[in-house]
Amino acid sequence: MSKRQPALGFVFVTLFLDIIGIGLVAPIVPKLIEKFVAGDVGQAAQFGGWITAIYAVMQFIFAPILGNLSDQYGRRPIILISLLGSALDYLLLAFAPNLAWLLVGRLIAGITGANISAVSAYIADVSPPEKRAQNFGLIGVAFGLGFIVGPALGGILGSVDLRLPFLVVAGITFVNVLYGFFVLPESLQPQNRRAFSFTRANPIGSIGMLARAPIVLSLAVGFIFSSLAQNGLQTIWVYYTGLRYEWDTLQVGLSLAAVGLSAAIVQGGLLRLILPRLGERRAIQFGLGLAALSSIAYGLAPQGWMIYVIIFVSGLGGIAGPAAQGLISRNVSDSEQGAVQGALSSALTLTGVVGPLIATALFTYFVPRGVPGASFFAGAIFTAIGLGLAIRTFAKYPETHDDRPSSVTATAPHP
Repeated sequence: MSKRQPALGFVFVTLFLDIIGIGLVAPIVPKLIEKFVAGDVGQAAQFGGWITAIYAVMQFIFAPILGNLSDQYGRRPIILISLLGSALDYLLLAFAPNLAWLLVGRLIAGITGANISAVSAYIADVSPPEKRAQNFGLIGVAFGLGFIVGPALGGILGSVDLRLPFLVVAGITFVNVLYGFFVLPESLQPQNRRAFSFTRANPIGSIGMLARAPIVLSLAVGFIFSSLAQNGLQTIWVYYTGLRYEWDTLQVGLSLAAVGLSAAIVQGGLLRLILPRLGERRAIQFGLGLAALSSIAYGLAPQGWMIYVIIFVSGLGGIAGPAAQGLISRNVSDSEQGAVQGALSSALTLTGVVGPLIATALFTYFVPRGVPGASFFAGAIFTAIGLGLAIRTFAKYPETHDDRPSSVTATAPHP
């Protein structure tokens, strides 16, 4: 194991299989909740909102903890332990007899799902500074591909038996653990490790890590506003398209698959062509500006077919996230990558609690008043705030040689 060289391919497979599992159970959990409450959709939605919030809160608490643990013990053991926890959680969900067990299962899932901070730190470890922004795009590729395969497979298996997807994803995750144990090498060199700190692992205090460098804090705040908009959009999507375009489950599923495909195309291919030419700073501004305009377009589109056009145009806005992560990672030391990525993950997780609450409240209030796209307009405002903060930050902290990618040609991932 020690002779294996850390590379993006290893961690990409691990992340991709992890996302397939998450996507596979995503359309099943609401149906399982409905079964537990005897088909009462209103009660099911209310409980579903609570477990979504609990899941996000657990990620908020544990992302900096896992990130800091990975700074001390390495990325590999933290990733493997969290994957093993996820596999056991899926087994629990497969045999959950009531809502209480389901709640416990999602609580565990929130804890183990916080391993994205260790994965992000792994990518930072194995990427040269000038390529980190491009390589962070692999997270978007994994999410995009995983959410194409996962929900489709979950729908097929769930039509056979509602519990079957949980058993299948448990098996996939156990295979992922074995893959990681025998194949995934460690990425963090011993000289770059540091002791675990409860101060840095505190989810509130850990966010203070983002203030270590002013440019990091400013970019992180802008990133948070953008994520707030994105989480609201995701939450309201099914309700909005069903009300305005009368889309059924199949049409909604196809649209979500299109979102995943768009993310995979942009972050897996176009990102490596666009980013070296624009540079990280302009890529952030371009991506956020396009995302804000796309949100407005979603809220105004009179015909359902237009949504697909907007999806593939707005996919280009996805270059902002990897560019921001790359710029943030290159403004902190190698020994702080896990802590900073954990702090950023915690902050972004909070938007998974607040964003949906804002979006659903606006949707409920404005639909009777003839403005069903109000949630999307609010998302455009949040994204515009993030764009404004980025522009202000870049004006205050002029670009240096270290901020610019050293090559203007696209490169393939490290083998």
